[in-house]
Amino acid sequence: MAMLPLRPTPFFGNKNRAFWRLQFAGWGGAMVLRAMSTIANAQPWSFLLIVLIASITGFSISSILSVIYRALINRRPIITWGATAVVLAIAVCLYAFIDAWVISLYRPGSDAGFAQLFVGVFYIDLTLLGAWSALYYAINFYIQVEEQNDHLLYLEAQATSAQLAMLRYQLNPHFLFNTLNSISTLVLLKQTEPANAMLSRLSSFLRYTLINEPTGRVTVAQEVETLKLYLDIELMRFEERLRTEFRIDEDARNALMPSLLLQPLVENAIKYAVSPLEDGAQITIGAQVVGSMLRVTVSDSGPGLPAGTDPSTLFGVNPDSTDSARSHPPLPGAPVSTGVGLPNIRDRLAQAYGSNQRFEAGNRPEGGFAVTIELPYEPREETPASPSSRRLERA
Repeated sequence: MAMLPLRPTPFFGNKNRAFWRLQFAGWGGAMVLRAMSTIANAQPWSFLLIVLIASITGFSISSILSVIYRALINRRPIITWGATAVVLAIAVCLYAFIDAWVISLYRPGSDAGFAQLFVGVFYIDLTLLGAWSALYYAINFYIQVEEQNDHLLYLEAQATSAQLAMLRYQLNPHFLFNTLNSISTLVLLKQTEPANAMLSRLSSFLRYTLINEPTGRVTVAQEVETLKLYLDIELMRFEERLRTEFRIDEDARNALMPSLLLQPLVENAIKYAVSPLEDGAQITIGAQVVGSMLRVTVSDSGPGLPAGTDPSTLFGVNPDSTDSARSHPPLPGAPVSTGVGLPNIRDRLAQAYGSNQRFEAGNRPEGGFAVTIELPYEPREETPASPSSRRLERA
């Protein structure tokens, strides 16, 4: 039988409940200490009634103080602390007055006058209510700081998620434009069957991309299956000129990676390796686990970068910057960035993993071009399928 996961609830998750827990625990502890002191000083057992009344009085006055302090805590400092000092002084005087009055009723024949009793309990009551007030403000200021930190973390997470989604969505229109252009060409050539087949495969690919969250992660096996949907479309364009090979290690198939990360890399290889060559080229997609990292490579047997080309030009070309274009002019046949492909992937990896990732691109020693990505190896946790999910799979 599956056990439901137990999630610890933060103590201050419900501030009202936390306040009353601390209130009862604090004044209950104070009452126990005063009771033990009474017994240790050989006071009669009936004096415990005075201790009980004093504790109830302190509990009640501090509860009223909490309402007042809640209204003062977010005011200007001079108002908060000035009003707190005045309110605390009044509360201590009231507390001491009640304690002295109860003691005077308990000891009607005592030589000590009411003023002496008042002064005698004043410092004890001042200590109790002063410590209670300090703890109240300290705990509430701590909660406010934590809530502000949580809010900032939430905003940062939302900003990162929005930026990742934006980067992911930049890829789909780029690929969609090329595919629709090919379909348009087939229609103009009156090749209706290939055009219909390409539209069907395009719909399958887009259906998958719409199901997955832009900021989500998938396993390498799922990413490869998605890539094959894309390659099915491109194979209709290039036929035998496009040759692919997958070298996916078994232990890497279950590793997690950002969704739709391989498609723009393969698209880049098709554009600059397969398309310019009459005989086409071979594209190899590999994935393996190296230590604590997942290494993914996309390489081709195309012309690669021309001799003397700086690989940094792959990421330095900004279509909106004329200075960048002049300092790094694109060379004929070189797989330079269009401002969407490789720089986009670099930015997605930086947003998702920070400095704990590696992204390199350049010529291979044996010829051609290769892109290497290293990510932290995170295998997907296998969870048992629920009865409802099994029924859906059978359906």
